[in-house]
Amino acid sequence: MIEFEDISLEEMISDGFDIVAEEINLSDLSETDKNSEQKIFPILPVRNMVMFPNVVIPITAGRKASIQLLEEAQKNGDLIGIVSQKNSELEQPLEKDLYQTGTLAKIIKIIKLPEGNITAITKGFHRFKVKRFIETKPYFKAEISKLKDTKPKNNEEYEALLENVKDLALKIIELDPNIPNAANFAIKNINNNDDLLNFICTNANFPSVEKQKLLEEKNVMERANKCYEMMHGDFRKLELRNQIHQKTSKDLDKQQREYFLNQQIRTIQDELGGGPDSDIEDLIAKGKSKKWKPEVEEHFQKEINRLQRQNPNSPDYNVQRNYLDFFTELPWETFTKDTFDIEKAEKVLDKAHFGLEDIKKRILEHMAVLKLKNNMKSPILLLVGPPGVGKTSLGKSVADALGRKYIRVSLGGLHDESEIRGHRKTYIGAMAGRILQSIKKAGTSNPVIVLDEIDKVGKGMHGDPSSALLEVLDPEQNSSFYDNFLEMGYDLSKVMFLATANSLSTIQTPLLDRMEIIQIAGYTLEEKIEIAKRHLIKKQQEENGLNSKSFKLGNPELKHIIEAHTSESGVRSLEKRIASIARWVALQTALVKEYDAKISVEKVDEILGVPRPKSLSELTDVPGVVTGLAWTSVGGDILFIESIISNGKGSLTMTGNLGTVMKESATIALEYIKAKHAELGIDQEDIEKKNIHVHVPEGATPKDGPSAGIAMLTSMVSTFKNKKVRPHLAMTGEITLRGKVLPVGGIKEKLLAATRAGIKEVILCEANRKDVEEIKKDYLKNLKVNYVSWMNEVLELALEK
Repeated sequence: MIEFEDISLEEMISDGFDIVAEEINLSDLSETDKNSEQKIFPILPVRNMVMFPNVVIPITAGRKASIQLLEEAQKNGDLIGIVSQKNSELEQPLEKDLYQTGTLAKIIKIIKLPEGNITAITKGFHRFKVKRFIETKPYFKAEISKLKDTKPKNNEEYEALLENVKDLALKIIELDPNIPNAANFAIKNINNNDDLLNFICTNANFPSVEKQKLLEEKNVMERANKCYEMMHGDFRKLELRNQIHQKTSKDLDKQQREYFLNQQIRTIQDELGGGPDSDIEDLIAKGKSKKWKPEVEEHFQKEINRLQRQNPNSPDYNVQRNYLDFFTELPWETFTKDTFDIEKAEKVLDKAHFGLEDIKKRILEHMAVLKLKNNMKSPILLLVGPPGVGKTSLGKSVADALGRKYIRVSLGGLHDESEIRGHRKTYIGAMAGRILQSIKKAGTSNPVIVLDEIDKVGKGMHGDPSSALLEVLDPEQNSSFYDNFLEMGYDLSKVMFLATANSLSTIQTPLLDRMEIIQIAGYTLEEKIEIAKRHLIKKQQEENGLNSKSFKLGNPELKHIIEAHTSESGVRSLEKRIASIARWVALQTALVKEYDAKISVEKVDEILGVPRPKSLSELTDVPGVVTGLAWTSVGGDILFIESIISNGKGSLTMTGNLGTVMKESATIALEYIKAKHAELGIDQEDIEKKNIHVHVPEGATPKDGPSAGIAMLTSMVSTFKNKKVRPHLAMTGEITLRGKVLPVGGIKEKLLAATRAGIKEVILCEANRKDVEEIKKDYLKNLKVNYVSWMNEVLELALEK
């Protein structure tokens, strides 16, 4: 049953209310003397509407009490109070459920409807506020007080505002198709500003709560402002709705146009022998030429049938077609024949790589096992070492030795799991992971794939690629590697994987467990000279348009470049220096200038710039400065630890961007000196009244680790005793609080760094003796190694007498 609704003007006209309007002369309606003497007013609760003064509104009543109220009020000629319910869902509202502010209205005419309801045509007169309710049965009656409107101080401003309200109302009527055209006529024919404002407030598409606030506002200027603001909000919504509607219509028209054009293209393609049918025929032909297992064949036929059932104009058709293109281009059962000629492989490795004897031996052993087992289920090799030592090129040499295709997959900076496993094919722009894309590119299912920079795999918001690599690199699992795009397992067990890394610290432990780690140390001076003579000079001559006679570098010149212009474990910087010389030669040749093809040491310095100091002895020629040995992700390096004392209260200060472990080593060293000062020959008063400052230069570089423990202790003792450390001496090792020297890692890299820096003698822990014995004697022929177990032995060897 419909109760208390705001009937639109269009509905009134359609229901025959135009006849009613003819019978009613609104100009005759006014508040009579009898009405002005009325003290008690029937109160009619309405919902979903708010009545304003001087507005004619039809009200439909269905409840028995409301019908009785309207009929008796019309019979007695009484004014009625119309108030809104706070909750429109309530069927029987109480006093607390009604707003206190409403509008007095006169019943003009009552029309009985067929379903038993009645519609009362009412006209509002005054705003009022309920003082108190007198009766609630059979309907509400109350005492009221009439409310007066506050007129605007600036009438011109008020009239201008009402003009804006009127213009905006006409625009809204024009935009909103639900508002009848009669509303346009009504607004244009209202001459009184207050009546215009009340008419718009009554009929605007505002929520009832907002309309009630407008009714309660006594200042007509403020009421007009609030009304104008809300109308602006409605206007913007209507504009946006119309824009969306127009855009949608245009999109539909565009889609229909494209559909007809596609239909024409399809007809033309059919006439020319092309089109979707020919695509399917091509895919079926590709499938017949493939060698694959029965389950793969079954999956392919199922996907082809799905493609045939799809509309060629739908987006899903292109997705399915791209998937089948990739599916048929994969080399499912296509393999290259391995040439397990170990002697040939040894020659290939020796030709491409000088030195690295242990590494080449391990690779040959790996190939021998593969030859005997005739499958790839063996540990994946992980080559770990500093940059520029030839890790990546070793993979190329292995592929050449086996006669396999070579693919390099760079993992540096990878942070999305889908780069390994691929995306679901339903996504826009979906593609397979890098592993299957590499196999597709190789055209064979048993290539050599080098996973380069595996230690630099990141972890982002779209999963962890390192975890996805666990299946790839596990010989027991990769026989059915699942790629999200392929949607079925692919056999990777015949692929030979090699991985490279600079450091093991950032690689997941489960991933390390699936690989066999092969450490690659840096090259010695002699090896670098041979590599330059065999490979680097020829390569740079070719890349710079020169021949073999354009320039020559002898052993002394190469040695000078390595010692004075590079400081690295590999040969990358050496190659850059040779490239600089080659470019200088190319410039002289292009300018037709004479030059000596036999490049001398002096000419090398002229081309490459000022060389770095060859000797480090002058840097440690003062008390408190010690040369330490460090291991970094790019190989071994040396660092200086220096200390100085000043007057104070025995405090310790540490600088040089040191990590927690290194700071703890300095603290341990100072506490050891305090405990053993008598044995060390240091005055206790110096320790208590002198501040000591320990600094590790290159403060912008972060440093951490326990390796500098004995160097820090030696530096402090040297400072307190004012004794120099022997020149050309370096040391590495961890210390305990009681002066015990403990072993550290990276010994081979550290010793090679020492030889590069011109160090002639090193101090190591006795427990590191086995690490030194594994290094080729040629690497250490100019280096004396001293082994110690206690800190007093270190000081005995290090300090000058």
